[in-house]
Amino acid sequence: MKKWYCRALFVLSLIFVSGCMNEGDMGEKIETQVVEETMNSSIKVDPELDLSSGETISTIIEFKTKPAKVAVLEAKAQGVELTLESAKEEVEKSHREFEKELYLFLEKNEVEYHILHRYKTAFNGVSMELPANEIKRLMGSAVISKIYRNKELQLEPPIQPSNRME
Repeated sequence: MKKWYCRALFVLSLIFVSGCMNEGDMGEKIETQVVEETMNSSIKVDPELDLSSGETISTIIEFKTKPAKVAVLEAKAQGVELTLESAKEEVEKSHREFEKELYLFLEKNEVEYHILHRYKTAFNGVSMELPANEIKRLMGSAVISKIYRNKELQLEPPIQPSNRME
């Protein structure tokens, strides 16, 4: 008798909760879920990126796998043996995996994008152009570590202090 009462109470609760939600609430709930998934992703996204914009932007995408020489040095510092050839193969593997993810996340959804450059030596990742609002699709990536806006920076040389005493 007690089990029946608990089940009935549960079913009535579900009916009440679903009846309280109208279509607008459901849309807000889905959007909130997408935002939460993006926020809970282990991928760090440059806060300067406006993920709601449909504007095509240039991005730098950094992979989790370190460049080969960096990986070898880090492994050595941790007392782990890693050959340069093994580390290079891991870098190549990360690029192959990213290509598969591009197909799943972007091409299958008919999102237009362009890979501008592939980085493998000092940095492991790519630069690419895609609509800013489509970056969210990449949040499920197992390869990506960070996504930055690709922007040109101008460095000014430091001002030399005057040797004269005034």
